[in-house]
Amino acid sequence: MKFFYLASSPNSEGEFEIHDRECEFIPDLHEREYLGPYNNGKEAMRKALDLNPKATVCEKCGTSAFHGIFSDK
Repeated sequence: MKFFYLASSPNSEGEFEIHDRECEFIPDLHEREYLGPYNNGKEAMRKALDLNPKATVCEKCGTSAFHGIFSDK
């Protein structure tokens, strides 16, 4: 699992990006909200949309795949 955060400030397109804790583009500690542990950005998006309808997954975080121990892939 990865730990995901939602940016408090919008990007240049007016969207609020979701980042995992290891992302090089994650906002400063005071400029993000903790979403929780999820397998991937798509799962974190469900929670983020409840908090902000303009949430989107960071390009880098959206391309990193996580396969659990019991994955069939």
